[in-house]
Amino acid sequence: MAEKQNDLDDRFWNRLLKAIEEGQVVPVIGSQLLIWQDQGSVQTLQQRIAKRVLDLYGINAPASLTPHRELHEVVTLLKPTVNLQDLYGDIAEALEAVRKEPGFKLPAAIEKMAAITSFRLLVTLTPDMLLAQALRKRSAVNEIVHSPNLPTSEAGDLTIDWLKKPGEVNLLYLFGKMQSTPVFAIHDEDTLEYTHNLLSRGSNVPLRFLGELQQRGLLFLGTNFPDWFSRFLLRLTNQTRLSDKKTRAWLVDDGQNQPELTLFLQGFSRETEIITELSPQAFVDELYTRWSARNTPSSHPSGSDNRTQSPDPSSVAFFISYSRATDLPAAEKLYQTLREQGLSDNEIWFDRTAIEPGGDFQKLIYDGIRTCRYFLPLISSAADRFDEKFFYREWNAAIDRSKGISGREFIVPVILDEDYNPQGYQRVPQEWSGSIDFGHAPGGLADARTRQHLIKLIRELRRGEKP
Repeated sequence: MAEKQNDLDDRFWNRLLKAIEEGQVVPVIGSQLLIWQDQGSVQTLQQRIAKRVLDLYGINAPASLTPHRELHEVVTLLKPTVNLQDLYGDIAEALEAVRKEPGFKLPAAIEKMAAITSFRLLVTLTPDMLLAQALRKRSAVNEIVHSPNLPTSEAGDLTIDWLKKPGEVNLLYLFGKMQSTPVFAIHDEDTLEYTHNLLSRGSNVPLRFLGELQQRGLLFLGTNFPDWFSRFLLRLTNQTRLSDKKTRAWLVDDGQNQPELTLFLQGFSRETEIITELSPQAFVDELYTRWSARNTPSSHPSGSDNRTQSPDPSSVAFFISYSRATDLPAAEKLYQTLREQGLSDNEIWFDRTAIEPGGDFQKLIYDGIRTCRYFLPLISSAADRFDEKFFYREWNAAIDRSKGISGREFIVPVILDEDYNPQGYQRVPQEWSGSIDFGHAPGGLADARTRQHLIKLIRELRRGEKP
């Protein structure tokens, strides 16, 4: 029978943690984890976004908005007088403004959930990118977006071999991801349509991801959904009817008591536990503390900086080749541009050390060039003055490899100088300046064309990993 959990003892936590460590639990994260607490006051993400949207239209916020339903209520308020299509862009713009506020920090519960590296599959019920932002601090993120209105070319799903990619975590946006267009849910009617699309197996439904959910236990955290939708989510993620449910589910919710849902689950979902003793935030705190105690993070040798460690050559997607003597600050900025697009540290070869490599490290560099997907030589007039530097050896190794590559890009030169003149460098190989379209990133800041080109390469890389 469904159990209303009132005593979260060590046995409960040990069972849950063991299942998590074995990869048998997927967290389903709702809006109640997107909060900030400061000296007794609580702010929700929806509240902060809703206020900015109302300010945009010169409307004072109502005296009371329901926590975690602020967007629905504001959209309902504005809908009679505002073009509904415009509100999607307004909401996306408001989220970006929140993220750029001075001193902005990710919600503590989101940071802690992202730090639990045993989670390889996660589901978010909100369209913001905060969970993905937190996850990228530990790994690459394969973002899978379910949206009936998303262009087919942008739809995705789990790759068949996702378990063989330990450096990647998979995140499903069940109700779309914020953009300037209507490809994410902002009110209850949107949620209903996304639900219908899942149920009818309509457009862009990630069937492989849903299949994995049906075979694993689900940890619902702060979903804040009404009774009917909680029942639907449980049924959608179960292979058989709820009365025959074989996998576990845990519901941790901060909402009002729903006696009808409790009674229903007690009668028809024997493997579901309803947890009321802790709020979602407190539950995450306890989960993270106990998981951390059982799983000591890998550490680097004393005095070392993990940013100077070389990645595994076999995992390198982009190899950044540059003159450390002249272009390190610019190279750092370009590296951050790649990280912002979802690449993890181990997917980017970026050597920050100031000593010219030798011995085994030199071999690792050549291995990285032989196995990387894209080679990015950074070009500058300052580096062009040198007649002998190790990065020239890297360039020559890349040229040798490029002779065996046909039909795709490999060498992607990027100019760091303010002036864009690919023909103006004495030591840049002629085969590059004569046949390759150079990118432009003055001081390391990629211009719009170069940024879009890098995004295109990353998308091609991700598509190439899929069957």
